[in-house]
Amino acid sequence: MRDKKDFGCNIVLIGFMGAGKSTIARTLSERYGLEVVEMDQLISERENMSIPMIFETRGEEYFRSLETELLIELQDRKNVVISCGGGVPMRERNVAEMKKNGRVALLSASPEVILERVKDSHDRPVIEGRKTVEYIRSLMEKRREKYMAAADFIVNTDKKSAEEICRELVEKLEECNKNIK
Repeated sequence: MRDKKDFGCNIVLIGFMGAGKSTIARTLSERYGLEVVEMDQLISERENMSIPMIFETRGEEYFRSLETELLIELQDRKNVVISCGGGVPMRERNVAEMKKNGRVALLSASPEVILERVKDSHDRPVIEGRKTVEYIRSLMEKRREKYMAAADFIVNTDKKSAEEICRELVEKLEECNKNIK
């Protein structure tokens, strides 16, 4: 940890799977001493089953409701980096809950970079069995409008180090905070 920093709000990371949310959350935590909440991981731990198993046994709607409840729970805190699952911003209620005590950073990456990052992962039920640039591009396009509507600012993660991405994110976050106050 280098310097503890008070951002005065939570930092909510959204974006397509493989955009870098978990990596950037970890880097922000290490650099600024912030707590990280990995939504998928926490939900999985609380439900005592993997995300694919929750989808299979309880359904996507049940899982999406757990995401909403967790976002509400996190509103009482600040200086938490919340790494959202890729589908979280698809629900307008979730976006409203994120914005109550957070700034929403959309991490973006090209479909080619996404595929490279997720190709060996088997815990992403939305793309399992369909890992192609074309499928990823089409799913990204379906989500684009909701992602853009949710974002307070955007940081592209293609061909950048975690440190570069964090530096850019913090600059945009501080600018965003100035404009909101």
